[in-house]
Amino acid sequence: MFYKIRTILCACTTFLLSTSLTAQEKSTQLLSNGLKFLDVPYVANTLEVNDQEELVINCDEVDCTTFIEYALAMTLSPVINGDINENDFAANVQRIRYRDGKIDGYTSRLHYISDWIDNGVRNGFLTDVSYKQSPYYIKTDISYMTSHPEQYKQLAHSVENVTLMKQIENKLSEKEVRYIPKDKLPMNGLPWIQNGDIIAITTNIPGLDVCHMGIAFYVQGKLCLLHASSSAKKVLVSRIALAQMLKMTNSWTGIRVIRIKH
Repeated sequence: MFYKIRTILCACTTFLLSTSLTAQEKSTQLLSNGLKFLDVPYVANTLEVNDQEELVINCDEVDCTTFIEYALAMTLSPVINGDINENDFAANVQRIRYRDGKIDGYTSRLHYISDWIDNGVRNGFLTDVSYKQSPYYIKTDISYMTSHPEQYKQLAHSVENVTLMKQIENKLSEKEVRYIPKDKLPMNGLPWIQNGDIIAITTNIPGLDVCHMGIAFYVQGKLCLLHASSSAKKVLVSRIALAQMLKMTNSWTGIRVIRIKH
């Protein structure tokens, strides 16, 4: 394992006062943990450090997905005497990042966010709020990784991995997913979207389901996004509302709203 976690973990005790919290308190705790990452550098591909798949943890450099994974793992970990145990944290990262928490090669990692969400719901630590609240839906059509194997070193030279990934893509495709289209999201959000909800941004990029993630954060009455920004190269809170961000990006089509489960 590759650890760079002690600095962040030591800072994450402010809201970690009880392991028996309501769902809203858990979401508030997730937001608090996410804010501890402000200004942490955005770096892509931090998990691609070894040819053999193993658990990699690097809280000093994050992308939009690993940022969410680390904040979520902290929130799921028990607090003992004001601290999070590193082994508990690592175990939670593994169950968030890998299908049913089992590491079994490159394709056991949850590369597609639809798969990532399904895993969290199936294993009882996430709930799909947009599925319950939104009347709008899209059908998934997932094929990006096997259509662009040259972009992934573990696929570029492995027919076996491409075959396995294609099977996963087929299982994920043609599913109805509830979401909020970007023209249906007001600047001030919606009453059922709360601070600390996980926001998955859907896309019209062929073969892809979700292209960005962040954490919902209301700032002066506007629904904003706490996220690891590839353009700003760091974790930050957006200065403009999420609804405006969506309108400014043609490839962004809407959002899915996911919540840590009590």
